[in-house]
Order: sequence, then C-alpha cells, then structure tokens
Amino acid sequence: MKYYLFIVVCFLNSTLYSQAKKNTDSVIYYNKLANSNLGNKKYNEAALYTQKSISFCEVHGQTENLANQTLKLGKIFYNQGKLEDALKNFHKTVAIYDTLKPSCIKALALYYIGVANTAKGDYKTADVYYSKAESLLKELNITDHAEALNYQKALAQKKNNDLVLAAKTFKNITKKANNPSIIKTKVDSYYQLGLIETQLKRNDSAMVYFDKALDYNEKSNDLPKKSKIVLAISQYYKQNKNYDMAYSFLDEHYQLENYLLRLKNAKIDLNEFEKFKKNQSLNNTIKRESEEKIQLKTYRYSKLVSILAIALISILSLLSLALYKNNIIRNQNNLLLREKNKELILAKNKAEKASKARSEFLSTVSHELRTPLNAINGITHILLEDNPKKKQLKYLESLKFSGNYLTTFINEILEINKIDSTKVEVENISFNLKELLFNIQSSLKELATANKNYFNLEIDKSIPDNLMGDPTKLSQIILNLINNALKFTQNGHVSVIAKLYSQEEDTATIYFEIVDTGIGIPEDKLQTVFESFSQGSIEVNRKYGGTGLGLTIVKKLIELLGGEIKLKSEVGKGSTFTFKLNFKINNEPLEVIEEVKPYSDTQLKHKSILLIEDNKINQMITRKMLENKDINCEIIDNGEDAVELLKIKRFDMVLMDVHLPGINGTTATKLIREFDKSTPIIALTAISLDENRDMLLSFGMDDVITKPFVPDEFYSTIAKFF
Repeated sequence: MKYYLFIVVCFLNSTLYSQAKKNTDSVIYYNKLANSNLGNKKYNEAALYTQKSISFCEVHGQTENLANQTLKLGKIFYNQGKLEDALKNFHKTVAIYDTLKPSCIKALALYYIGVANTAKGDYKTADVYYSKAESLLKELNITDHAEALNYQKALAQKKNNDLVLAAKTFKNITKKANNPSIIKTKVDSYYQLGLIETQLKRNDSAMVYFDKALDYNEKSNDLPKKSKIVLAISQYYKQNKNYDMAYSFLDEHYQLENYLLRLKNAKIDLNEFEKFKKNQSLNNTIKRESEEKIQLKTYRYSKLVSILAIALISILSLLSLALYKNNIIRNQNNLLLREKNKELILAKNKAEKASKARSEFLSTVSHELRTPLNAINGITHILLEDNPKKKQLKYLESLKFSGNYLTTFINEILEINKIDSTKVEVENISFNLKELLFNIQSSLKELATANKNYFNLEIDKSIPDNLMGDPTKLSQIILNLINNALKFTQNGHVSVIAKLYSQEEDTATIYFEIVDTGIGIPEDKLQTVFESFSQGSIEVNRKYGGTGLGLTIVKKLIELLGGEIKLKSEVGKGSTFTFKLNFKINNEPLEVIEEVKPYSDTQLKHKSILLIEDNKINQMITRKMLENKDINCEIIDNGEDAVELLKIKRFDMVLMDVHLPGINGTTATKLIREFDKSTPIIALTAISLDENRDMLLSFGMDDVITKPFVPDEFYSTIAKFF
C-alpha cells in the first residue's frame, strides 16, 4: 500500500514542482534582497522587501510563507526598537499559525512576543508567552530550546527585580547535563548569577559564578561573551576596592574589544564580495524562472494524464486490499461476538437464578417472621385493650412500637425485593394530583404537629386536573419523602412544591420539590444516601430511628416511573429533593369514588365469623380480637373440614388463612365458591412476593388482610361487608 502511495506522490510532485517553485522563487527573491539589506544594517530597505514578500504571499495564498515573512518583519521592527510594530507582527504570525498544524515557527513567534514584552518592561505578559512557547515545544517533542526559554524567563524575572526567583531559574539551567546545545545558555546563566550575587553583595558566591562562566565559555570560545564576563569581573573587583585586579581584567576586556573590532572591519570587506555574488545569483534566478515558465506549458498535459492513470490504478489496488482485510476482520469479529454472546447468556442465567433464589429466600423469611410477629402485635393489642396497670403500660407501648417497627421493616424489604424482581406493574389510571397531595398532607399533619413543623403545599394552578399514571406509587414516593423530611426536622419548615414544568399536546411534565430545614446530610453521604440501610451516622440512626430503606424505595420507584431523583443538602440548613415525571393528560371527568366511612362497633355486634387458621396462637389472638367487638367466632384448623362445615352451616363471614395443612386457603375458597357465592371470604396471609392481592382475589376471595394485623385496618376491612 505504501509503495503505491509513494509512486502517486512522486508523480504529483514532479508535475506540480515547477508551478510551486515559481511562487516560492518569488518569495526567495524578495527574501534575499531583504537579507542583503539586513546584513548592511539597512533596516528600512529590509522591511520594504519583506512587506513586498508578504503581499505576494497574500495574493497567491501561500499561508505558511506569509506567516514566516510576517515573523521576519516583526524581528526587523524589534531590531529597530519599534516594539509595538514588532508585537503586532508577532501576534499576526501566531494568528496565522493557529489555522495550521502546530509548528516550531509558531513557538518562535510566541517566544519573540515574550522577548518584546520583556523589552517593554511588561514582565508578567512576557512570562505568559514564554510558557506558551514552552508548552508548544513540549507538544512537538522539541526539547532543544527548553533551557533558552527558561533563560529568557529568568531574565524577565531579574528585570522585574524578582532576584530570588530569577536566581532559582538560572541555577536550574546550570544543573542540566552538558551538551553542545546548552553550553552557551549555561555560560549566560552563570554570568547572570554572578551579577545577581554582586548586586546582593554576596561577593564570594559572585566570583564563583563568574569563574564558572569563564570555564564553560572556553568550550564555545565565544569572544564577545568572554569580553562581557571579564568586564563584569573588573567591576566586581572595583566594587570591592581591589583596584589592581579590577585594572587587570579591564585591560583584558579592552584587548578583546579591539580584536573583535578588527574582525568586524575585515568582515565588512568580505561582505562587499558576498553582496556581488548574491546579486549575480538573483539575476540567474530571474532567468531560470522565465525558462521554467515555458517548460511548464510543454509538459503539463502529458504529466497530468500519467498522474491520473497511476492514481486510478493505485486507488483500485488499495480498495481491493482494503476489502480483503475487512472481510478477514469481520469474520474474526463475528467469531468473537458469538463467544461473548455465549458468555453473556451464561452470566445472565446465573444472575437470574441468584435473583430468584434471593426472592424466594426473602419471601420465606418474611412469611416465617410475620407469623410470630402477628402473635406479638396481637397479644400486645389485647393486653392494651384490657386496661393494664400504669407501670405495665410503658412496657406494652414499647412492645407495640417495636412490633410496628419490625412490620414496617419487613414491608420495606419486600417492597425493594419486589421492585428488583421486576414483578411490579405500573398502573395507568386517571387521578387528580392536587387531591392526592392534599390527602397526603392531611394524613401527615399529626407527625408535623408532633415535631412542631410548619408543613405547606405549593401547587401550580396550571397543572391539569386529571392525569393518567400510577397514583399509588406516586403517593408512596411523596409520602416517603415528606415523612423523611418531617422526621429529620424539628421547629422548622417542610414544603412540597408541584409545578408544571412543560406541556406538549397530551403530555404534561410535572416538577416535584420537597424542601426541609432539618439537620441536612453531610457531603460525604450524598452519594450513598439512596443505598439500602444507609441513614448517615450511627448517632443519627439511633436518635431518629427508621430502617434506612425509605429513600432506596423512593429512588427505585421514581426510576420505575421514568424519572430521576436529585438531592441538594447542607448540614444544619436542610435538604431539597427534586424529580420530574411525565403524565398523560386525561380530558375526561374522573369517576366519583364513594368515600369510605369509618366503621362503628354496632356494625360488628353479634355477627358470626368462621376463622380457618391452623396456628394455635393466631387462633387465640384473632378470636380475642373478634370477641372484643361482640363477634361470635368459630374455629376450624384445616381446609377440608371448613368446606364441609360451610355446606351445612351459614356464617356472616369467613376469615381464611392462605397457608393451611392439606388443601390451602385458595383451593378451599375455590371449592366453597362452587356452592356459596355470597358469603364474604377474607384472606389472612403473611403475604409473599408471589401472593399478590389480585391473585388471591382471583380465587373468589373478597379482600385480603396482611399479617401482622393492624387492629383498626382489621376491623374496618371486616366492617365494610356489613
């Protein structure tokens, strides 16, 4: 492939060379005239020819030559002391090179901007451009000029009277390894260190640096620099009143200057001869340019045909090679993908098995915990109803609180497990958001009052009345967030804000914000607060209680509904939870749902209920709870006997445990419904992940009461059937 490309490039270069050379020679012509005048110190003439070269580059679109000639003009102005004109051209050079690939010429322009600013006394700006030049050279992997840049930086620091920093920079240069490219810079650095030490009146150090400067200068044999160093040593001795040594070094300085002057005069004579040769060369260039113009017309067409033919052959060869390689790569990738897919399927199956095992484990543990917990809560309720002694009341209240806490904890674990197992279905029914929020506010007023909090709602009037979505899960989200805010806030404010974020045709985006002025969350906990069992420090957990699962459920439910929760918090100032959810707009009126009225004891008096329960403790507790309301209760401990009894005896209601020996509660209900379709049957269950309400109702049950019982819910569920 490289071989074909090399042929194409060679032909292209051979044909286009004459045209490019014509333009380049024109630039060279002006450049030689400018250099000739520079050699004779004729800066104005040099500037004139350089400007002509710039104009030629602009007309012919020679961008790179334009940049180089602009840089040269800037250097001419700098040598004339026209610093503003010099800076203008240096900046223009940088601007041109910004449109080209990174280049050392651009670095040189940045360097000269630093030098010009140093001459102006603007050392801060100079340092900036030295650093830019250094960065570009590093990017280009050019390290030869690094110490020269550092030297200019140090000079700027010294002129800015920052002697300590300048000395540090010069010393860093002197520590670099010796090589031909750095010798002169090291000589200058030792010389400058000597001047700084002299200025600071540290005489011994000054002389050490001057001696090192002379030693290193011997390697480069730079006579002008040696003359400068010798003069500095003479001034050093004069300052220290050693006039003999001062005179000796001053005499050496004058001898060197005289020698350099003789060399310069000899060079001037030589320059006259060189000037003649250059003029002759320029005449030859003009003549050659005219000849090449004629040759270009002759060969242009023949070369063009050759180029196109070779280019076409090369392209076809490259395409064939590329297609062959692509086929090989594609086959290899397909094989690799098949292997990776097999690995992914195995990993997926393992993950699904692990998830199923976890769900089954939690379901079993939950069921086994709920049964004894029902006994604890039930017995506690019965004892509290039997007018206990004052000294016993405190213990019973603590026992009731612990039972309720454990019930909440188990429910939240099951809720998280249910979401993770993807068995949660999102409803899409019509509801009124404003009404939902007001109902939540009413239900939490007691908690707000207990903690002396001001609890308010701010609902945007432009929110549509009827939305389509899952009001149950939305209620669960907002209840958890408000409950969390009220729990961690005392003598403060809790605000719930709902705004119409956007509305497009039949879709509304609602923005929710729950703000509190509570204890806040430390910054290091903000990333983990939504993780399971994460509730800040142990001290916070002990003081405020809770399971540490509420925010985990909130986050998972919001993500399930297609949103994302965000949190801002500051310790001692409070927290703000925000999220956005999309809802369809329902323009049809909501169905009027009849309000559930609270039950009265008279509804339950003298009713007859059949309790089908195999656990003796649960039998005792449920019977006692029923008898406390003057309900007649009969107990059967298995499904078969219960079916037979109901064939010959009528009851006002059946309370059916789902898990029974022999046939279970769902099967027994199905059998009862074959001959009795009217008697209410309520399921009693330590509900698991697979025993959802809809499944139980599908067997003919009328309602479900979950163990452990909450007494008020237990009685109200029974009462609504009488």
